[in-house]
Amino acid sequence: MSNPEERPEEVVCESAVAAGIEIMTPRDVPLGGPRAMRVRRTLPQRQRSLIGAWCFVDHYGPDDVADTGGMVVPPHPHTGLQTVSWLFAGEVEHRDSAGHHAMVRPGEVNLMTAGRGISHSEVSPESTTTLHGAQLWVALPDSARHTDPGFAHHAPAPVHGDGYEARVFLGSLLGDTSPVETFTPLLGAELRLDGAATVVLDVDPAYELGVLVDTGVVEVEGVEAKAGDLAYVPPGRDLLTLAAHDHPARLLLLGGPPFGEPIVMWWNIVARTHEEVVAWRAEWQAQITHDGLVDGWFGVPVGDERPPIPAPPLPNARLRERR
Repeated sequence: MSNPEERPEEVVCESAVAAGIEIMTPRDVPLGGPRAMRVRRTLPQRQRSLIGAWCFVDHYGPDDVADTGGMVVPPHPHTGLQTVSWLFAGEVEHRDSAGHHAMVRPGEVNLMTAGRGISHSEVSPESTTTLHGAQLWVALPDSARHTDPGFAHHAPAPVHGDGYEARVFLGSLLGDTSPVETFTPLLGAELRLDGAATVVLDVDPAYELGVLVDTGVVEVEGVEAKAGDLAYVPPGRDLLTLAAHDHPARLLLLGGPPFGEPIVMWWNIVARTHEEVVAWRAEWQAQITHDGLVDGWFGVPVGDERPPIPAPPLPNARLRERR
């Protein structure tokens, strides 16, 4: 998914560890147009830019496609990151310039590696009446950020326990391990909790964790998080307690060791310097013509001839680092 902001800030992000549980509330961002679907963004925020290598968390729906028009994100670029698509309802068609064509469906993860550069599009088909899910980005470490573009798909089997059902789409949890390879250690899982259920999870004490609440109310180590909130859990604990209130709850559990590298993130680009952002933006703009998108550094999504999304204007000044 593209960052739809018309004037995105350029942000220099560094890992920061909090003393205790931190609740981050979302801000609404429109995907474009008067009838556009809206997303709820909880990462990055001014006080926190990364949870492990997770650097971007958008949460949307459930949206009535008849009202919003669904997801229509024409070709746009990415560099230096991986996109992780996870749906609760509906379908999204993915096409990219590395030749991958796939459907994103509920309970199945699609991971696209942008690496040195890729372009892609995401469109919900006419058969989708309700759209509900999350779009997540993972920053690539310096050692891997110039890798070739790639794509992976996995449909994790559900793991059942007392009061919960889980699907582990990245990393390991509850005795299940995803086969999807990542460039830094990561955890990504969907958990559904029964009403009034309490679940104690074995977690890696080296990981910082994020609990994105989709539905219901969840207490994260006794701290209440409502639907749409992202609860940050600092590293150092080997058990994580999650408790649903009287009604069932659904959440995404994200995590990884502190990233340890500053990144500059602007629009759909994850870089290391302002100059890299400027150069990659120029490469994308060089591919855009009056007739559409021509081949270049980012390539052209195979089978999608929609007009591409132009890059927003750059900030007027270089943004100072925030630590």
